[in-house]
Amino acid sequence: MPIIQLSLFINAPIEVCFDLSRSIDLHMESTSHTNERAIKGRTSGLITAGETVTWEATHFGIRQQLTSIITEFDPPHKFVDEMVSGAFKRFRHEHTFERQNGGTLMTDKFDYTSPFGLLGKLTDVMFLRSYMERLLMRRNEYIKNKAESEKRYPF
Repeated sequence: MPIIQLSLFINAPIEVCFDLSRSIDLHMESTSHTNERAIKGRTSGLITAGETVTWEATHFGIRQQLTSIITEFDPPHKFVDEMVSGAFKRFRHEHTFERQNGGTLMTDKFDYTSPFGLLGKLTDVMFLRSYMERLLMRRNEYIKNKAESEKRYPF
């Protein structure tokens, strides 16, 4: 059961970072390299407590769908999305935000289990964990750049 934890300081208000992180539109922009798009549930705007979103994207050359639900919601400090269905056996993605030094410390904790038992564990070691780390880092950098460069935040 790998756990990926990443933190990034963003020179922007906590409320802005929180909202950018739960923006369906920004998520699609930040993952455009995988052709990720929201196809069911909340498909635009800001996702909130109890809502689901189904994503369709291409990873490893395979078109996939994944549905997650917001299981915890404490604005502007934390929200959690958990997989309902998809390629993983399970995942829990915790997003936390902390006011710090005039900005925001944004932390992702991505706790997941790959399918296929031992083969899944081997896949994690060989490439999946590093792939997921890069995907999360790329998305977080996108959020950081947007938060620090925008004068207005159109939600």
